[in-house]
Amino acid sequence: MPIMPSRYLVRLLIGVVFVTAGLAHAAAGAEDDERLARNILDQADQIRFPNEGFQVDVSIDTRSAGQPAETWKYRILSKGNDNTVVMVTEPASERGQIMLMKGRDLWVFLPSVSQPVRLSLSQRLTGQVANGDLARANFSGDYTPKLLRTDNIDGEKYQVLELLAKDHGVTYHKVIYWVKQSNHWPYKAEFYSLSDRLLKTCRYEKYQMLLGRLRPSRLVMEDALHRGEESVLEYTDMKLRNLPDKVFTKDYLKKLE
Repeated sequence: MPIMPSRYLVRLLIGVVFVTAGLAHAAAGAEDDERLARNILDQADQIRFPNEGFQVDVSIDTRSAGQPAETWKYRILSKGNDNTVVMVTEPASERGQIMLMKGRDLWVFLPSVSQPVRLSLSQRLTGQVANGDLARANFSGDYTPKLLRTDNIDGEKYQVLELLAKDHGVTYHKVIYWVKQSNHWPYKAEFYSLSDRLLKTCRYEKYQMLLGRLRPSRLVMEDALHRGEESVLEYTDMKLRNLPDKVFTKDYLKKLE
């Protein structure tokens, strides 16, 4: 005569089935959220800069309370997110300084120094601008995104991402990033230190047609600790360039103009 399972055992088995199904559903939902956050970040990155090799000129005007405005100009050659050359074009007295980024390694070459000097991406370049703000072309290679919420600002919906650094070698420990829901335009960002202190904010402005699509041509970076201190970055003359790998080597830098 077969032994029938007890009612307790039946209820236990049913409970296990429901818990397993619930965990599977939660895992699937988490994967969907992760894919959505990654897609938003990738789309916003493609709006900021092209995927192909490119050249762009950047003018940085820095203003501080009680200090005269300071202007630096750079020419950037970039290929992917791991190969960048940043050349100083103004002031004339500083021309010849070149930064080279390979992966997460960054060096500066000075005309008066025979050997390159190692730098960090988080080190300040000028004003509110860090080395990594110019040397790294996008966020997706350096940060893991998470969708926090959707904000309504002036009648527009913005998806708010939390970007956490993949390792300690990136420019910022954490970024809170607002992206317009309708077209994935970057709107603003907040940059945080390892101790979770807000360092500065950035606004993406003045969208213009650059290389076939509308991109932000002006970034306004404001110091979160010192009121009134800001740097304005203006991007001009963006063009695609065939940039072989040899361009991003120490030996080739002396040939760059």
